Amino acid sequence: MHPFQHANKSHGTVASRAYQRFYPCTRRLALSLLFCFVLCIACNAIGQERPAPGSVNTEHSRVFIFVDKTGVVGHQHSVEGKLSSGSLFLKDGKEGSLVFNMTSFDADTPKGRKYLGLEGTTDEPTRQKVNANMLGAEILNVKKYPSAKFEHVKVVAKNSKSKRQLPEYSLVGDFTLHEKTRRIEIVCDLEEKDGWHHIRGGFKILQSDYGIKPFSKMLGAVGVTDELTIYGDVWVVPES
Repeated sequence: MHPFQHANKSHGTVASRAYQRFYPCTRRLALSLLFCFVLCIACNAIGQERPAPGSVNTEHSRVFIFVDKTGVVGHQHSVEGKLSSGSLFLKDGKEGSLVFNMTSFDADTPKGRKYLGLEGTTDEPTRQKVNANMLGAEILNVKKYPSAKFEHVKVVAKNSKSKRQLPEYSLVGDFTLHEKTRRIEIVCDLEEKDGWHHIRGGFKILQSDYGIKPFSKMLGAVGVTDELTIYGDVWVVPES
């Protein structure tokens, strides 16, 4: 036998024995690490607070506002906004609330225009201009009024169905904008979807009722109507 062949054979035998001794240790170590990893995930899951029944999923819920035009030059706008917090309860007459994050309001987003059925898109410079006017001191003044609230909300079944053939409800409560409060009713429908209550509805307000002067310039050639239509698309944790 060639000496190199003998050396290779001896080396292979030693490596094989070392592997046989080492493999069970590494396998036990890998299983231990895997067990620790699974245990950490389980502990984190247990430690995480589950959403309370009736609470609003603010990550996926949205507010959409239709802003119509008055002048011959301007065009219709959409506004997309988020909720800071909220809760709605269908049972036991418990009161809920919705808090609108006014600083999140964004004009003419593709999602907002699509939701409201408005054609076309708005270029970014125009959007920035509209947002500056809308969020500024003359209209929403979000630095002074960063939120609006719909409080003491009671959900009342209407015993009727919507155009989507879903059960209808009335949300009755106090809507506060710019420190002015009015009692309103929102007619909505409810769809049970993916383990959530998907609630959709809308209501109208006059900006002037809340001390806001509708935007206008060029002697009214460019401007928006006093009336706004506000739509809610809200996802709520079902009550048990």
